[in-house]
Amino acid sequence: MRFGIIGAGPIASNIAKKLVENGHDVKIADARGIERLEGKELVGTPVNVDDVITNIDVLVISIPFHALPSIRNVVDKVGEEVVVVDTSNYYPQRDKEIEEIENGLVESVWVSNHLGRPTTKAFNNLLAYTLEYKGTPEDTSGRIAIAIAGDNQLHKQITMNIVNELGFDPVDSGSLSDSWRQQPGTPAYCTELTKEELTEALKKADKEKAPSQRDKVIEKLSSTTGGYSHQDIVNLNREVYI
Repeated sequence: MRFGIIGAGPIASNIAKKLVENGHDVKIADARGIERLEGKELVGTPVNVDDVITNIDVLVISIPFHALPSIRNVVDKVGEEVVVVDTSNYYPQRDKEIEEIENGLVESVWVSNHLGRPTTKAFNNLLAYTLEYKGTPEDTSGRIAIAIAGDNQLHKQITMNIVNELGFDPVDSGSLSDSWRQQPGTPAYCTELTKEELTEALKKADKEKAPSQRDKVIEKLSSTTGGYSHQDIVNLNREVYI
């Protein structure tokens, strides 16, 4: 398959690396200019953002949440048949408070509205370390699962197939309006669950409590002295969210 990726952070670069290892064609762009990619160790072909959307089957968008509206003019040129995957998460501490979301609008719906087209939500409920190092072959005992939400069933199925290929069990988490169940502050978020565990976690999500639980984890991580390991983060998420 042919992939375009906007973004070159840890999630984007790890997705690119795994896709290339699996024989896919991958182009990577930084919405701020190709010069932003200079000096970065990337797997895939660096291109301008206008070129990243040409002749592709799937577009993965992995940039900070607050920056998503800035690429509307690029996404407007993407063919309707192209699967658009959004990996973002909203953190008001980083993105500044967005009134619509603070008032209850689902984050992924806000993204879809600002990009002007339906999106599929995936790769947002795991840490970059998990994506890079913890993928395993299909049917492996204890395989970690990833939630996928969206309204276009074909696009969602294609995304689920990609997730499986990259080493994780896909779990259909429902429509885009249901995607709040895999956002920060919920039991499904960065807790490294199996398919069965993730399915239950999605059911147990509490939309009212999610923002405060998200902020509680951020506060604890911010007050940690001496740094914290990947497992520390997973354990803290489990402690607060589950």
